[in-house]
Amino acid sequence: MPAAAPPSAPARHARQARAAVAVLFLTNGAVFFNVVPRYPQIKAELGVSNAVFGGAVAGYSVGALLAGLLAGVFVRRFGSARVAAFGIVITTLATLAIPFAPNWIAFGAALFVVGALDAVVDVAQNAHGLRVQRLYQRSILNSLHGVWSIGAVLGGLMGAAAAGLRLPLALHLGISAALFSVVAVVAYRFLLAGPEDAERTAAATTDGHPATAGGDPVAPAGRRSFARPAVWMLAALGLLAACGALVEDAGASWGALYLTGLHADAATAGLAVVAFQTAMTVGRLSGDRVVDRFGQRTVTRVGGLLAAAGMGAALAVPSVPSALAGFVLAGLGTATLVPAAMHSADELPGLPSGTGLTVVSWLLRGGFLLSPLLVGFVADLVSLRAGLLSVVLAGLLTFVLARVLVNDPGR
Repeated sequence: MPAAAPPSAPARHARQARAAVAVLFLTNGAVFFNVVPRYPQIKAELGVSNAVFGGAVAGYSVGALLAGLLAGVFVRRFGSARVAAFGIVITTLATLAIPFAPNWIAFGAALFVVGALDAVVDVAQNAHGLRVQRLYQRSILNSLHGVWSIGAVLGGLMGAAAAGLRLPLALHLGISAALFSVVAVVAYRFLLAGPEDAERTAAATTDGHPATAGGDPVAPAGRRSFARPAVWMLAALGLLAACGALVEDAGASWGALYLTGLHADAATAGLAVVAFQTAMTVGRLSGDRVVDRFGQRTVTRVGGLLAAAGMGAALAVPSVPSALAGFVLAGLGTATLVPAAMHSADELPGLPSGTGLTVVSWLLRGGFLLSPLLVGFVADLVSLRAGLLSVVLAGLLTFVLARVLVNDPGR
């Protein structure tokens, strides 16, 4: 039998749509990370403790957790292109409330709104990315997430530069809002039009049930039932995802504050999140090839040890260079952790279709919600240095729990 013909080259409108949705991913990453390097200034101006500040920061995760349930409704009602592009515009406008927050409650409320909007935009941009992917007939979504990380680094650099220049926060975020709003509106012109399922190939059916790409019938979801081993595996995978959330939040929420405690200036302190996100970006862009060669389980276990060892050494010998190196190793080590946990959850037998991925995604958001509260509490009780030991523990726990991962990503 002759080999199947390779997919034809994507049409011009597909290439334009891919570039446009990549711009939205980059912009989405940059908007919020413009704010993160200014956390030390915001905390000082509010005059609050680490625990209180952590509680305010948790408002972002609460908003994202609650609004995530409504994202599908907005996408179905308005279309992924409009929600993604104009959602970014509204998000940038919401960040303008942050400089005028008179207390930590108002600051937390502003982050709640930003987090809620970001959750909706995140679903919409992924939905549109999948529309473009169907036109390409090959995977492009991983590269889009890598572009998001590049946007986070770009936003972190902008925030660190603004802090170093002592730019007023309102002016800084005003410039950010104007710039990224224009970019999002221009990108919208090149996104795909039509209904959300316009590019979806009609599936063949067998016995009234949808068929797989190979023509084999898909068993109805009702024929799969919960099994106790699957539930325990799902709990372990959810804990793995939460470990990834804890490490990511440590770099985003506490990196600049930790370096400030080591007497770094504002611009240098802001580089903590930049170093972390840069390393995670490199890990995401190169992760597919590494996982294909060594397997998800091996890569995740080695990454967990790398994150634990790197941050452990940085906390044992506290200095600005060692701290930056520690955040680099933590970002690199956990770059593939969350995707691996999600993939394995989606492959779990004994669960209704889609249940595993849904549960792990919610536990991931729960990790982002609890992490700033946990680190802030320990920081006030002992020190921020002690609070960041949670990264070391998360890395070690990742090494232990990675045994539940599907090793072959193609399975």
